[in-house]
Amino acid sequence: MTIHIGAEKGEIAETVLMPGDPLRAKWAAETFLTDAVCVNKVRGMYGYTGTWNGHRVTIQGSGMGMPSLSIYANELIKDYDVQTLIRIGSTGAMQKHVGIRDVILAQTASSLSTPSIGMFRELNFAPCADFDLLHRAYHAAMSLDVKTHIGGIYSADVFYDERPDLNEQMTRHGILGVEMEAAELYNLAARYGRRALAVLTVSDHLVTGEALPAQDRESSFGDMVDIALTAAFAAP
Repeated sequence: MTIHIGAEKGEIAETVLMPGDPLRAKWAAETFLTDAVCVNKVRGMYGYTGTWNGHRVTIQGSGMGMPSLSIYANELIKDYDVQTLIRIGSTGAMQKHVGIRDVILAQTASSLSTPSIGMFRELNFAPCADFDLLHRAYHAAMSLDVKTHIGGIYSADVFYDERPDLNEQMTRHGILGVEMEAAELYNLAARYGRRALAVLTVSDHLVTGEALPAQDRESSFGDMVDIALTAAFAAP
């Protein structure tokens, strides 16, 4: 049990999927896991542990933004010895060839700053995904016939962005999408020698202005969860 996670030792699996929304954690656990049990309700940030195809897995909400994710990822790693952390969340597309409902596998995650900036100081550390997870996720997406893009994303500090000039540069340099958590997840995984990946569903588009209707999000996000689970447990 930690300050932010009420689970006892042994109630958290070695593999954890991390949606930002705690209600999405609940939905994913009820939809994809067998014998899912709620192991955390602290601050309403739900976490569930169950099995998928015989493999034990936890789905734990992380909240919005890198500071919130950093709290949960730190505690999962340090106190529960989690080895694999996969973010499952939404992203806004920044390239015309990336469509609504497409999946982005974040190979790298750029940022203006992260909670780790105090540690890195003047160093512009380049956080990246675990290649084995990335490779497996790509093949999982291909087997599901899901349109998927691999490349760099941008982890933003703010949701209501007032830097159109920065967005233009992100688009110019090939950044596929923007979200708010992956860069710090990758930093922590590198620091503690763990595996991490962000599997993201495009819910809106910064270039075209398109957006996925709220009622369609659950079914579209199912592909993302399938990909993440298969990447975590597929045979090498």
